[in-house]
Amino acid sequence: MTARRRVTVAERRARLGRRHHLAPACRAADPVSLARSLAGLHGTDPPGVFIAAWARLDGFRVEQLEHALYEERSLTKHLCMRRTLFVLPDDVRAEAQSAASDAVAANERRKLIADVEAGGITDDGAAWLRVATQAALDGIARLGSPTGSQLTRAVPELQAKLTVGEGKKWGGTVGVTTRVLTILSAEGRIRRGRPASWTSSRHRWEPARPLSDLPDAATATTGLVRRWLAAFGPGTETDLAWWTGLGLLKVRAALAALGVVEVDVELGDGTVSTGYLLSDDLDRVTSPGPWAAFLPWLDPATMGWKQRDWYVGPHADAVFDTAGNGGPTVWWNGRIVGGWAQLPDGAVVHRLLEDVGSDAGRAIERRGAQLQAWLDGTVVVPRFPAPLEKALRA
Repeated sequence: MTARRRVTVAERRARLGRRHHLAPACRAADPVSLARSLAGLHGTDPPGVFIAAWARLDGFRVEQLEHALYEERSLTKHLCMRRTLFVLPDDVRAEAQSAASDAVAANERRKLIADVEAGGITDDGAAWLRVATQAALDGIARLGSPTGSQLTRAVPELQAKLTVGEGKKWGGTVGVTTRVLTILSAEGRIRRGRPASWTSSRHRWEPARPLSDLPDAATATTGLVRRWLAAFGPGTETDLAWWTGLGLLKVRAALAALGVVEVDVELGDGTVSTGYLLSDDLDRVTSPGPWAAFLPWLDPATMGWKQRDWYVGPHADAVFDTAGNGGPTVWWNGRIVGGWAQLPDGAVVHRLLEDVGSDAGRAIERRGAQLQAWLDGTVVVPRFPAPLEKALRA
């Protein structure tokens, strides 16, 4: 019997440096191919997408990603896996739509229908929502590319209010516009347009380019799992079920459809688990050479796996918040060794959480200086700060 392939922690780190374009010799060519190769870039907090691209593209300029998002429209910010916003090219968006976004939209519809009925807006929430969504679509078409507040003022159906947190200190009334737009965007009917600046969350809304020939949900799930394994593999069922947000049954069906190969994968905590590789990805991957990286909050590398000991080690409590959101991190050769923050004067500062040696320390200092120069005085603050980031800014 042939021994099962074993993927060591060292090889997993080598794969990360190569497949995530973090080693200098492995940079991506452009923002669209980068997003495709990583099965999407996390888009929840706008500045993070740009810093993630900077970390992986030589000579990257903000205008390159803005052009792809808002002029060429070859990339779209889309709500999908784990109800998280991703930046996706159309081929990946089609799979994400059928595999994840349709279910997200359906769940958001159910919740809003129940809330408008419970809130006394109407006894027929489904009928109300049909009218409200169509009115929102008509308003976007009429106004061109409105902000949410502009749309609310122009569309009476979106001026309804819901009571939330009754009896709580944080309770009060909120509008329905954001929730209606969330549903329409998850359904792929509208998209997030150009915001006030690349650091801003105050985006505009515009009609989305329709996707043709959408795959069925099972085929789409299989496609997403293939993409994840190509970029993040090897991984475990736990990793895949968490990243896709689709649960073990759907992940197992996709793995079976792909005919993946079972391997022994080292988890970094001294244990070994069953992991999976694509059948054409079994060759051993060697180190791409030394590399340092300053990655943003919610970066694909930081958030790519559920079982993270092999690259986070003992530092999880410092670089993740209590909800599991990864903060700004400093990497050396495939593992997190510290964190960084930006001060109000624009300076990028960092703190190492372990001794990495003088050569690595100098390489990390250089990369931090490069990030500070690229930001050029633009100050970015994470929406979900981690403990170490907060301590550096204190």
